[in-house]
Amino acid sequence: MDIDLSPKQAKKSYGGDGGSYYSWASSDLPMLAEAKIGAAKLALEKRGLALPSYADSAKVAYVLQGNGKAGIVLPEATKEKVVPIKTGDALALPFGVITWWYNTSDTQLIILFLGDTSTAHRLGEFTNFQLTGSNGLFTGFTSEFVGRAWDLNEEQVQKLVKSQTSNGIIKLKEGLNLPEPSKEDRNGLVLNCLEAPLDVDIPNGGRVVVLTSQNLPLVGEVGLGADLVRIDGNSMCSPGFSSDSAFQVTYIVKGSGRVQVVGIDGRRVLETRIEAGCLFIVPRFFVVSKIADGDGMAWFSIITTPNPVFSHLAGKTSVWKALSPQVLEASFNVSPDLEKLFRSKRTTDEIFFAPPK
Repeated sequence: MDIDLSPKQAKKSYGGDGGSYYSWASSDLPMLAEAKIGAAKLALEKRGLALPSYADSAKVAYVLQGNGKAGIVLPEATKEKVVPIKTGDALALPFGVITWWYNTSDTQLIILFLGDTSTAHRLGEFTNFQLTGSNGLFTGFTSEFVGRAWDLNEEQVQKLVKSQTSNGIIKLKEGLNLPEPSKEDRNGLVLNCLEAPLDVDIPNGGRVVVLTSQNLPLVGEVGLGADLVRIDGNSMCSPGFSSDSAFQVTYIVKGSGRVQVVGIDGRRVLETRIEAGCLFIVPRFFVVSKIADGDGMAWFSIITTPNPVFSHLAGKTSVWKALSPQVLEASFNVSPDLEKLFRSKRTTDEIFFAPPK
């Protein structure tokens, strides 16, 4: 495979006083089109509002930083749900969902979006359809059509459709407040990955929270698996691969470290440093492993199947443990003593390995 797998940072697409929208283009990160995945980030300043929109892709949103509100209108719903959001929150956004996002704090509200673009207009990229603003959907219709649709006269149409001149993101005027959020509305819509029960917890190694249809019901409708992984300083994530033909799309939330990816014919196709803000994609069946720097590392990933299956090549669940000694001896062309030593290692460690003492 000759496609460039190098991690990339997002580039600004549009924005203003209220904040900015950043995206990864498939021209910069070709694996996005190959995996049919889109990736973007929204960064809102204080009182910044991302205007109501919908997309051509189902997504998972993850709050990287800050506090705010999110408005969500599900298909066929008669009223929006307004939910409080904070760092660590994950939201599943199926097709047809209309959303708006608002920053209530002094620090930036930053939200990551990863999603499936297999039915999108451009493979590997989201297309957002704005309901209002300078490129809002009704700016494309004639006054006659808009007037007939909303029962308005020409003057009313012009005021309603042309007054908002910003594109996608605005800064809310002082004195204008948005609806108060409801903590009850979070149920089934939002899961905080920093507070949720851990699916994997290895002392001095790492922790994992997996998003499923059990803890976040709408995940099933999105059709993607997702997880938040945090490993401690100098810890290692076991070499492993997705054994069900899925791509792994990984965003480094914080920290830094090293990553290696090995692919067809045992060829190392990626060896580089990774740091917060980087996005990279592991092709199907390729083996990936990461080692954190001293401050540890965290990443948020989606997998292109709702119930991913992984095989690990080290640790107590390693595929080597399932093979017979004779097969290992022959396969590695080693002595029984070396095979026995190899098999005796990592008998209690799972998928994260603490640094050597």
